[in-house]
Amino acid sequence: MILINLLPHREAARKRQKEQFYTQLGLSVLLGGLICGAVFGWYRGQIAGQQERNAFLQAEIARLDNEIKDIATLQTQIASLRARQMAVEELQGNRNLPVHLLDELVAQLPDGVFLTSVKQDNQNVLLSGVAQSQERVSELLRNLSNQGAWLSKPQLVEIVASTLKQGSRDQKRVSNFTLRATLSRPNTEPRGPGGNDTGSASQAPGKV
Repeated sequence: MILINLLPHREAARKRQKEQFYTQLGLSVLLGGLICGAVFGWYRGQIAGQQERNAFLQAEIARLDNEIKDIATLQTQIASLRARQMAVEELQGNRNLPVHLLDELVAQLPDGVFLTSVKQDNQNVLLSGVAQSQERVSELLRNLSNQGAWLSKPQLVEIVASTLKQGSRDQKRVSNFTLRATLSRPNTEPRGPGGNDTGSASQAPGKV
């Protein structure tokens, strides 16, 4: 017996294919939406994390700016303290300069030379005195040039021959001189056994 299918199977097959296509299309759209949502969420998370890091960095930069300002203030204070310390040290060092100057003059003055005045202007020292001869003045210049620890670069300003009266009739020829020298500091100052500077002002009046 022969069976013949008279139903429209082609239309049914096309309908099934169309339904499968729409189903697959819907699933694809749903899957694409899920993927897009996941990517969007991931990017949002990255952006939020970067914003948090930026906020942290800005806070740290502001804190460091404040610390830099504090450091600049401290540096200014340190520089001021150093300037004060240097001024105090200079004052303490200059306090003993007259003693060293007199000791130097006592040590370097040759016999036959007498000082009448000593003037100091900052680092310049002007010496005026009387010598028995010009050779004595030359000897003083050599002593200050070669052996002077606190006086250097001596220069003769002037020397004038004159006479010095001794008694009622006796006269002696002498040389009045003026010389200039530079007051300098040696690298190490001599110290006595007790730690004090050697030399005393009481020795100066012997020849000055």
